[in-house]
Amino acid sequence: MGTKTAFRRGMKWLLNGLIVITVGVTAFVVEPPRQAGAQERRSILDMLFGFGRRRPPPVYEDVPIYEPRQRQPQQQRQRPRKVKQKAKPAAVEPAPVVVEKLDNAKKVLVVGDFMAGSLGDGLKTAFETTPGIVIETRANGSSGLVREDYFNWPESLPAYVAEIKPSIVIVSLGANERQQMSIDGEKEKFRTDRWLAEYARRTGAFAALARSENIPLLWVGMPPFQSTAMTADMVTLNGIFRTETEKVGGTFIDIWDGFVDEGGKFVMTGSDINGQQVRLRGSDGINLTKAGKRKLAFYVEKDIRKLLGDAAASTLDVPGADGLKDLVVAAPTANEDIIQTQPISLDDPDLDGGASLLDGATALISNGKSPRDRLVEKGEVADAPIGRVDDFRLAKPQTVISNPVIRN
Repeated sequence: MGTKTAFRRGMKWLLNGLIVITVGVTAFVVEPPRQAGAQERRSILDMLFGFGRRRPPPVYEDVPIYEPRQRQPQQQRQRPRKVKQKAKPAAVEPAPVVVEKLDNAKKVLVVGDFMAGSLGDGLKTAFETTPGIVIETRANGSSGLVREDYFNWPESLPAYVAEIKPSIVIVSLGANERQQMSIDGEKEKFRTDRWLAEYARRTGAFAALARSENIPLLWVGMPPFQSTAMTADMVTLNGIFRTETEKVGGTFIDIWDGFVDEGGKFVMTGSDINGQQVRLRGSDGINLTKAGKRKLAFYVEKDIRKLLGDAAASTLDVPGADGLKDLVVAAPTANEDIIQTQPISLDDPDLDGGASLLDGATALISNGKSPRDRLVEKGEVADAPIGRVDDFRLAKPQTVISNPVIRN
């Protein structure tokens, strides 16, 4: 019974399904065609079960229909044009004053190594407005007194003196001497006792050669350098230069303090001749800048002016005819009256022969002894005026102070 009942139920569901399918197909075939594009076609599943059916959205007459705006193409932003800034004009240095040198100008001969070349440049700047002085530089940058086979200064100096006929000889060398020296055919290392003794002998002989014709000699010492070892060697050589130069009557010029700081250490930047902070040394810590050369010459310039006197006067120091007009005193003419003025006495300012000064006070009569004389001779100290800070008298004059008025 159970099996038959289940079979019957299944057949019933099958017949009902076929009937529903038949009715749906008939409705699909009989339904009149609609306008194309009016409504989307529905499938059998849509018609049977309503899957995928979309209802049109409700339309309200009082609500405006939203229509998206069309994006307008963005206008390209105009970039601001770069305005080319005009380059600032470089600071124009004033043109150097060209002064013609006199025919009888005195000449200064500068000899030595590359430091002598820097010194010569600085001295030319220092005396460019001085018509009575001419700077002549004869320098060999890599020379010295050690390598006579490379450049022999004792042989070259007399030729330079005969050519230039200088009034002063200036020597500046020593930076290239830190090397071995040939002594009697043997190589001697730097700074040994034998090396120092031979170098002192050569320095003394060269200084005497420069002074052989009674020409004033200025030997300029070496400055410190960035290398501490080289700086220490320059201290030793400067001691030799000073000793040997002063033996022959020359002058040693010490420039050391101009290129070190307060602690005595090497500086790249320091004060120039005007007190302004400038770069004095090159990047190698050896050579000098333009300001450094001028500062180096500053130490020598004073001695040159002292030795050459009137020849060292520049054109800026000598006034012209317009500057001398107030100094000329013309002789009086015959018809001009000369008025004589009687001297004015200190105790008779009105020239009336009176014995009193202004206000009728009696003139003070001095005993001829000043407070200083009384203090030194007799130990007497003049009393300070009453009320002054150095009035130390015990008995002070009493000061009467009136009673203050008290106001209600």
